[in-house]
Amino acid sequence: MLQPDFEKSNGLIPAIIQDFYSQKVLMLGYMNEESLEKTRTEEKVTFYSRSKQRLWTKGETSGNFLMVKKIELDCDKDTLLISVVPEGPACHKGTDTCFGNKANKSTDLGFLERTIQERKVNPKPGSYTNDLFNKGINKVAQKVGEEAVELVIEAKDNNEKLFLNEASDLMYHYLVLLAAKGYELNDVISVLRERHK
Repeated sequence: MLQPDFEKSNGLIPAIIQDFYSQKVLMLGYMNEESLEKTRTEEKVTFYSRSKQRLWTKGETSGNFLMVKKIELDCDKDTLLISVVPEGPACHKGTDTCFGNKANKSTDLGFLERTIQERKVNPKPGSYTNDLFNKGINKVAQKVGEEAVELVIEAKDNNEKLFLNEASDLMYHYLVLLAAKGYELNDVISVLRERHK
């Protein structure tokens, strides 16, 4: 159980918010004991607003909630690192982060993986992703194989548009396969990092 030292900073400690998939720092807020407990219980980030002098759940007006995946405490017990899956831009100005990154311009695959995971948990009528999940693991695996072959074929030619489209199709179906098996891209990255040692 995390036991931050709230007394050290007069009852408030900084909470660094980080995207669970991309590891990108999204924003910084402050928490007191009550906001941390609410964050743990509801699994949505809740800060203590110094300007409003009250608890403030990120997304309570915009709908851009920060869904909690993991909460860590630093070695001095006076700073939190909270890994989240953002439901929309983290900044009120419409950017991915409060540090100026433009929305939807990220080079990581977190945006796509979040969408796929969301479809798995909350199916959407007419969704191709849900159609794949519903057909089962064999069909999803078959689609990965088909897309891999199509990418190899396009690699032999010099049509940039067709090659990149096939690469995109393969990447998408690969992420669907990971989700269908109950894994995330970070699980694969962990294996690659272990091999790199």
